[in-house]
Amino acid sequence: MIVKTEEYTMTRPVRFTAAETRRKVVSGEALLVCAYVEEEKYIQNRLEGAISFDEFNARRRNLPRDQEIIFYCA
Repeated sequence: MIVKTEEYTMTRPVRFTAAETRRKVVSGEALLVCAYVEEEKYIQNRLEGAISFDEFNARRRNLPRDQEIIFYCA
């Protein structure tokens, strides 16, 4: 299933192993985003290389269209 809007195209969620996620984030292939909106939960569950949901929202219009975005929650 592909969802298209004026802002983005999204396919079905795909699961990655921790090692694959780390490789993608370290290489710059993907952006890692903590899906929690609450700052406290972001701080408690932050993974190395991740940005907060608020930071993602502030930057999303300037992100490259071809950059993969990986959301996570605990």
